Amino acid sequence: METVLNIQNVTKYYGPLKALDNVSFDVPEKSVFGILGPNGSGKTTMLSIILDVLKATNGTYLWFGKPSTHEDRKQIGSLLETPNFYHYLSAYNNLKITQSISGRGSEDEIAEVLKKVKLHERQHSKFNSYSLGMKQRLAIAAALLGSPKVLVLDEPTNGLDPVGIAEIRELILELRNNGHTIIIASHLLDEVEKVCTHVAILKTGHLLTSGPVEEVLIDDDIVELGALNLNKLAEILKLIAKNVSIDSKQQMVNITIPKGSAKLEELNQYCFDHGVVLNHLVIKKKRLETKFFELTNN
Repeated sequence: METVLNIQNVTKYYGPLKALDNVSFDVPEKSVFGILGPNGSGKTTMLSIILDVLKATNGTYLWFGKPSTHEDRKQIGSLLETPNFYHYLSAYNNLKITQSISGRGSEDEIAEVLKKVKLHERQHSKFNSYSLGMKQRLAIAAALLGSPKVLVLDEPTNGLDPVGIAEIRELILELRNNGHTIIIASHLLDEVEKVCTHVAILKTGHLLTSGPVEEVLIDDDIVELGALNLNKLAEILKLIAKNVSIDSKQQMVNITIPKGSAKLEELNQYCFDHGVVLNHLVIKKKRLETKFFELTNN
């Protein structure tokens, strides 16, 4: 798989404040790459640097294997802030103005990008009649003008209700299936886990980890167990497992064990031999949210 973006030792100072500290990672072609981190971790600063809005103090980045050029920038659509659309104009006429000012693509593309974001049937409706989710999809349509290979989106679901979030999620997956590479900065870990193939996790400007989502989560499995007496179950499990916890809401006990080492039949027999009959026993995929908090809370 080819590399679309290569970031090498990027550092950024704002006066005495170091916003990014020697950050390096690669974004593979046709991936959905999530840049994650708490507020102040450097996500937006990183996006601003790779889009030539800010200049790095040190380090370099390569788009498509070479330093960024004006021609390369035409292959990159971006959404750092919601565009200043005119509320009294239709979606179509707003994009017509966007296309004219940016010089990206042609007016002939407008209907096509509106179809991609599923606004074609509402293209002549005024912007002020749109829901928040529709407004965000129109902003992504603006970023799609010029048929870019890459989309860079900063918090694309910020402020949206669950319906709007689901709409953007489906759109991102569809765009990836159509061959786009998508780079997203976000703090909504549940949504990122549903769409991203790769992640980089930042904390106070430092890169904690990066790579395919499955590799980032590779260290442990979570086994979920249920029984009538959860306290007794937890007590006997503490003799053989680490990180034993009772989930009172789900009425389950969770344990973590080295990935790939879970032997459910032996675990079931162990509990039975110690006087506990299990009524539930499954291996759960470790959540990105769990890994994120393990890394950022250390």
